[in-house]
Order: sequence, then C-alpha cells, then structure tokens
Amino acid sequence: MALLYDFLEGAMERSSFSHWRKLLWSKVEGKRILEVGVGTGKNFPYYPPDVAITAIDFSEKMLARARKKATKQNVRVNLLQADVQKLEFPDDTFDTVVGTFVFCSVPDPVKGLMEVERVCKLGGQVLLLEHVLSSKRVLAALMKLANPVVVRTMGPSITRRTVENVIKSGLIVVRVTDLGAAGIFKLIEAKKAG
Repeated sequence: MALLYDFLEGAMERSSFSHWRKLLWSKVEGKRILEVGVGTGKNFPYYPPDVAITAIDFSEKMLARARKKATKQNVRVNLLQADVQKLEFPDDTFDTVVGTFVFCSVPDPVKGLMEVERVCKLGGQVLLLEHVLSSKRVLAALMKLANPVVVRTMGPSITRRTVENVIKSGLIVVRVTDLGAAGIFKLIEAKKAG
C-alpha cells in the first residue's frame, strides 16, 4: 500500500484529516516525542519545533517514503523500523506518544497500547487520532458487514473499539473528542498514571 497510500487518502486528508492532525499535534507536550505508525510522514508539517521526535513504522516501504519526505521538507526526525507491539525503548522514555490512524492495523491493539503505556513517562500523555466502530447501530452493523472485505483489500479493521482498548492497556482516558462522521472518528487523550 505504500506506493498508493497518500493518493488513496488524498480527498479525506484535504477535507478533514489534515485539520484533525493539526489539532492533535497542538496538544503535544514535552521534549521527547514518539510517533508510532509514522507511515509516509503525513504528520511532518505539524511537528512542533525544538523537540526530539522519534517516529516508527513496521513497514520499510512506508519508512522509505517518509525518509524522502523528511529530506524534502527538511524535517528533523529519527525514523526507525519497529513494531509497536514490541518496542525496544526503555520504560518511561517519552513525554508524549502520538499515533494517527494506527491501531486499526495493529494485530493486537491492546498489546501495542500496553507498549505505548510502558515507554511513556509517568504522568506523560498519549494522543491518538483513530477511526472506530460507529456508535450508530445501523452504521455499526454495516461496518461489521464490510470489515472482512476492507481488511483483505486495504489492511485496517474498521470495527475496532480503540477507546476501550486504551482503557484495557492501563492508560487513563482523559478526554475523547468526537470529530463527527457518525461517531467514527475520535481524538483520544490519555495519560500514564503516575
């Protein structure tokens, strides 16, 4: 998907996603930031200045595109290939951990979120922009019906319950902002207890 990823999401990026990304990154605190699931680098324009950002992705092809984009946009970021389900960072490393549209694709999202919780500093924050199973019954039923086809053709699951998964990981949910579209898109703000 790396080659077509930006093209396939282009319309949504222009109409909504870019505004939501800007909102999410405006909430980032601290000097050491981890972005999980950097993809092709769609968040680069929103990175705050004067912070140390490490960004990971499981896909080497996505990272190759992100490296080119970082060079072209003169973005300072440490790009690493890594699996969010098994991070190689020490406990309590990052002030803020950010993910945008990531936990729909992680095979074991709770395990990945537990790793995020582990590497986040005590009292640190986790900011997630995610699509989730709709809270509207009819739409949720349609999403469940379509999910097997979406997973096979595109990869991500459209029926995840990410807010509940964040709670299961041990993080404390501080605020969930409904971004519209029938309760499908959420900005989730969480903290690591401490």
